[in-house]
Parts: sequence; C-alpha cells; structure tokens
Amino acid sequence: MEPLTKFFVILGSLNAGLSVILGAFGGHVLKERLAENLMTTFQTGILYHFFHALGLFAVAFVASQLPGANLVKWSGLLMFAGIILFSGSLYLLSVTGVRWLGAITPVGGIAFIVAWVLLALSAWFVPK
Repeated sequence: MEPLTKFFVILGSLNAGLSVILGAFGGHVLKERLAENLMTTFQTGILYHFFHALGLFAVAFVASQLPGANLVKWSGLLMFAGIILFSGSLYLLSVTGVRWLGAITPVGGIAFIVAWVLLALSAWFVPK
C-alpha cells in the first residue's frame, strides 16, 4: 500500500472511531447536561465529523488510484483540518458555551468545501 493511501486509511479509521466515541459520549453523558440547542450543535459536529471521516476513505481510494497526485494529498489534509476546525469548534462551543468559537466553524466548512473540490479536480485532470 502506498504511504499516502495508508496515511488516509489510518486517519479515516481513527476519525470514524473518534466520532462514534464522541457520539456515545454526547448521547450518554452530555444529553442530560446540555441545553437542547447546545446538544444539537454537538450532534452537528458529530455528523460532519463522521461524514468527513468517510471522506478520508474516499481520499485514500483516489490516492491509491493516482499515486503522487498532489491535489489528492491536499484534499485529505484540508478534510482533516475541516474536522478539527468545524467539528472541533462545535464540540468546544457545546461543552463550554463560549460563543466566539462559532467564528471558527465557517473556516472548517470552507476547508471541507475546498477539500471536496480538490478531490474532484484530482479526478478531472487525470489523463486518459
């Protein structure tokens, strides 16, 4: 297995597992402690975290098909950055109530969007 493919399979696996752990933590521990709107915010973080953990598997697949493709690497790195910035800010906002953390969330959303665009472009520019 190519190193880049291996890296994104591992990163995707760890993030998928972490999203399940955090989801269980939210459902069993935080549900009784957080206001409904903060619990919804936490759950949004979980949802995007899990979807983009799966996205890292898509990056790994494309990386396996296009060894050395720089756009694929950047797609995966931005997807991971998006998980940290988007989901991470929502997790922290939910449990701390610190509202300014919400200003970080859109930066993570932009990282997600750019990651998906780069993944598409990496396939688009493959020679026949």
